Amino acid sequence: MTIALLLILAYLIGSIPTAVWVSNWVFGIDIREHGSGNAGATNAFRVLGKKAGCGVMLVDMLKGFLAVKLALLSVLVPLSEPFVNLQIFLGLAAVVGHIFPIWADFRGGKGIATLFGMILSIHPIVALSLVVVFMLMLVLTRYVSLSSIVASIAFPLLLLSIFNAHAQELSYRLFAIATAFLVVLTHHKNISRLISGNENKVPLFRRRRMRDDRE
Repeated sequence: MTIALLLILAYLIGSIPTAVWVSNWVFGIDIREHGSGNAGATNAFRVLGKKAGCGVMLVDMLKGFLAVKLALLSVLVPLSEPFVNLQIFLGLAAVVGHIFPIWADFRGGKGIATLFGMILSIHPIVALSLVVVFMLMLVLTRYVSLSSIVASIAFPLLLLSIFNAHAQELSYRLFAIATAFLVVLTHHKNISRLISGNENKVPLFRRRRMRDDRE
């Protein structure tokens, strides 16, 4: 299969508007009209609940993961520099599809879950390390946005300083740095709310506190 067709297919996979379809088919609403107005996993957790949010997040991650795996349909040699470059472009095509989905009037989410699925497919160890960073920040601060920003900044640091696989390739270095920059850029509103103290926190310990109060 030609690279052009693979890129188009990756974009179409990324364009699957998971949160929009789940909100429409299961809850009878358009998630983009509620909460933050974002068609992503974070807003799905906030508006649709934990079960639906988990489902949306997993499917959005799978989009990035599968898009990268499309590289195996090419004639390129696995783990070669051209192969890794193609993986990066296929993953980015899926992320673009998530942000600007053709199936949902080009109004999607921020692409964080799809981006993570992409990283998981290319470099699983780095991806799992980012999960640890994200969860640690989430437990300490209860801010999903801040946790995403910190994890994105940790991505190039981990990749280039600790896990040096593919680090010799310029495209991979640029991808890691650009990822951190773009995540910070797409979260500029969240950063403003964090600075002003108006950002919403995730109530991680609400149930435990309710149980303690009952006891």
